[in-house]
Amino acid sequence: MIATHQRQPLAGPAGTLEVAIDAPPPGALEQGVAVLCHPHPQHGGTMDNKVVATLSRAFVQLGWRAVRFNFRGVQGSAGEWDHGTGEIDDALAVIDAHRAPHRPLVLGGFSFGGYVASQAAARLAAQAAPATRLVLIAPAAVNFALAAVPADTLVVHGEADDVVPMSAVLDWARPQSLPVTVVPGAGHFFHGQLTLLKQIVGAAFR
Repeated sequence: MIATHQRQPLAGPAGTLEVAIDAPPPGALEQGVAVLCHPHPQHGGTMDNKVVATLSRAFVQLGWRAVRFNFRGVQGSAGEWDHGTGEIDDALAVIDAHRAPHRPLVLGGFSFGGYVASQAAARLAAQAAPATRLVLIAPAAVNFALAAVPADTLVVHGEADDVVPMSAVLDWARPQSLPVTVVPGAGHFFHGQLTLLKQIVGAAFR
């Protein structure tokens, strides 16, 4: 049996959001839902970004339902870029629509999506409905204010990242005593290292 894939619209705070759902094969026991956020919309980021797609495949193989979506104003999603504020609301709308009661929820994000995931997780925690765990890949620690995250958050960063300097991520992580997994030689988009990235995520959740 193979995993299932579907795309569907979702009513978002600024109009319809385009959502993609990847799930384990029919009949398989699902571990929970992973909602994944894509990189900066104004720099070509979409839910089909290869790092986000890699995260989706990793979670599906681990038995999770992976939900990706396009932020407002991206491809089939209505609305306009909102400088990172409305995009958090978009993520929360997707979470609200796909989170199952009393079931694990993982929030993940790449680059700008890591910022959104961290802030969405902070809001959920403030509402006494925290996510089970976070996965932040090369989170945008420059230009955006990452929220503090739980101690078990998986943070992965490329040693040679020229978009988000590793020093910026370490400056954010250091006050939290938060470990950062560094991929030697990897750039921001993990060219040639996506298989390793998938293995790192798999090992953290297996």
